[in-house]
Amino acid sequence: MKKRTLVLGASLKSSRYSNIAIKRLRDNGIETVAIGLQKGTVADVIIETENIFFEDVDTVTLYLNPERQKSYYEYIVHLQPRRVIFNPGTENIEFMELLKENGIESEIACTLVLLSTKQY
Repeated sequence: MKKRTLVLGASLKSSRYSNIAIKRLRDNGIETVAIGLQKGTVADVIIETENIFFEDVDTVTLYLNPERQKSYYEYIVHLQPRRVIFNPGTENIEFMELLKENGIESEIACTLVLLSTKQY
């Protein structure tokens, strides 16, 4: 497996994009960890409710609106991922600037599109 990804804002609801993203990440053989409001399992991924320090996170893919992201700024910077993906509706210039200051790439993109076009 490669490119360990943290899905932040993970949902147990199968209609939510974060849930679909977890399934597609796993379908593509990408090691996936997740944090959401409710504990549970999607595919073979356990959704945690606490800010666990996951080691070797390559990518954080966000499914939280900019206001809800604020409480995760320090946590994400501490993880030191290579990049953070801001999915549609999560765009946050303030956070993107903070990430840049800490040497972390950010991109406004859709994880599902990146996976389906083999650009992930």
